[in-house]
Amino acid sequence: MRKKWIVGLAGMMFLIAAGLWGQQTVQAAETYSMDEVVVTATRLETTEAQVGSSTTVITSKEMEQGQKRTLIEALQSVAGLDVLQTGGPGGSASIFLRGADSELTLVLIDGVEVNDPISPGRAFNPANLALENIERIEVVRGPQSVLYGSDAMGGVINIITKKGSGKATGFVSAEGGSFSTFREKAGASGGNGWGNYSIGFSRTDTAGISAAGERYGNQERDGYQNSSFSGRFGVTPTDQFSADLFLRYADSRAELDNYGGAGGDDPNYVLDSKELMTKLQGELSLFEGLWAQKLGLSVARSDRKYRNDTDAAHPSDSERSSFLGESYKLDWQHSLFLHETNTVTFGVELKEETGKSEYHSTSVWGPYDENFAKETSRMNGAYLQDEIRLGDRFFATAGIRLDDHDRFGTEPTYRFTASYLFPQTQTRLKGTYGTGFKAPSLYQLYSQYGSRNLEAAKSKGWDMGVEQSLWDKRISLGLTYFENAFDNLIDFDSVNSKYRNIAAAATRGVETTLSVRPWEILAFQLGYTYTDTEDKTTGKDLLRRPQHKFSFTADCRIREKGNVKLNVLYVGKRDDNYFDNMTYSTTRVTLGGYTLVNLAASYDLTKQLQLFGRLENLGDVHYEEVAGWGTMGLGAYGGVKLSF
Repeated sequence: MRKKWIVGLAGMMFLIAAGLWGQQTVQAAETYSMDEVVVTATRLETTEAQVGSSTTVITSKEMEQGQKRTLIEALQSVAGLDVLQTGGPGGSASIFLRGADSELTLVLIDGVEVNDPISPGRAFNPANLALENIERIEVVRGPQSVLYGSDAMGGVINIITKKGSGKATGFVSAEGGSFSTFREKAGASGGNGWGNYSIGFSRTDTAGISAAGERYGNQERDGYQNSSFSGRFGVTPTDQFSADLFLRYADSRAELDNYGGAGGDDPNYVLDSKELMTKLQGELSLFEGLWAQKLGLSVARSDRKYRNDTDAAHPSDSERSSFLGESYKLDWQHSLFLHETNTVTFGVELKEETGKSEYHSTSVWGPYDENFAKETSRMNGAYLQDEIRLGDRFFATAGIRLDDHDRFGTEPTYRFTASYLFPQTQTRLKGTYGTGFKAPSLYQLYSQYGSRNLEAAKSKGWDMGVEQSLWDKRISLGLTYFENAFDNLIDFDSVNSKYRNIAAAATRGVETTLSVRPWEILAFQLGYTYTDTEDKTTGKDLLRRPQHKFSFTADCRIREKGNVKLNVLYVGKRDDNYFDNMTYSTTRVTLGGYTLVNLAASYDLTKQLQLFGRLENLGDVHYEEVAGWGTMGLGAYGGVKLSF
């Protein structure tokens, strides 16, 4: 009953605030355009109205108003995307785009591939990515291998850093709250016609929760610390040439548990992680802007060390392991603006990645060692895309790509997109069809469980949708149907204890969105996703993918000084495997659906001083994202931000 009263009171507070300040602005809102500019879908700045792909843009303003602190939080409400975490802060996390495995989604930071080369499937773990100095996040759903190569079968998530401009500005902020949580942030930016800079720093400390789940009798809290830095530095010596340096570094420590469920607690199991990415990029414009080039050199590095010494509860068990992965990439992109109706984009990419690991454990069964010597793989790719624009109505792209891997050989991919606008009714039809591929990871190729004869996994996917604008674009509706087929997937064959191309899967579903801005100060967003998945090997649903997901966001601005944001997220039932350590058996279980309510508010006392606070999981809902593992309960946080 107490939880219902808390949720009801929060909802009433929001509606009262919206009504009071809505009366202050009786006139109609300014025309609200939802045509965000995106880069990821075509590799060029293009408005969403001209893109056939299904895209979502999350701006820095939206993240700040919602007081999002991590990439996991920022992505939770995105249509067609599911993100889940094992345990509390710092626990490993997975991203599923349109039901595709997490390793089939490519994550970029300023164009740098940050998927971990030494993880078994080369997936990206978003657990340690803080949001300081981020301008926008672009999510593009569906196969994107033509422009981005391997790992982009499910889609692409591109995180774009802020670019400094204007006079020098900066800020510092601090907050504290539940679970002994403290966060500090600072940033500065500026720029002129010759150069620009933007830097950000954040530090997080929290005592956390029991990762193994308190509902199973686990009491030991697993803390988390993270220090992150992000920087972008640019020079523009001439009107035709510019250069940028991107840098991001994260140093974190997460306390872990042995497994989820009863008896999973471990008081001294820790993970130390260091992640680095950097990119140097030059842009050159020739022939009065008819030929634009980008040349970039990037490096990404992931270094993870696990340590689990013996303790009173585990006197015979210990573990030491380390995982180091590095990737290097040279990419050269060209865009020819042949005519106002036609742009051709083509380029080449040279990529090399290396990885090594060491593992040692002791138990009642004796010592065990597994060492993965340093191995290297190389892949070169070339792509070509033709973009057509006919007036302000018809937009289409056609692209092809060829990748050459030093182990499995060459792999071609292709993709088509189209978008047509009916200006009389502001109705837009869009659709895409494309193929994708996924190269075997270093671990799948060269570990003791690997096979050097593995081939690339492949996919085909298509979608078709309609978008409708009403009331001078104050209302926008979207409906998209999608299907994906994944073949030749790499999976572990327990019979032969080897990775093999033996798996296949299919996903299909519907994504719906509704955005309403009745007044300039008030906006609503609703989203619903239905996802149907099938493991073609077993005929069962894919694990951890909910069929139903619903999100609702209400945003109210208060007298130009304050903002209140309410977010409701519902995630439906889904299957998972629960490991019982007592019997050493795995059971397929169904996890119940859950609803999370979050409320964030901020108010500017002066132009330089802001107070902010938020309530997370208002109903103190007990739920599981991964079978057996804990999740955060009701939390309250508040802080202050000083700008200068």
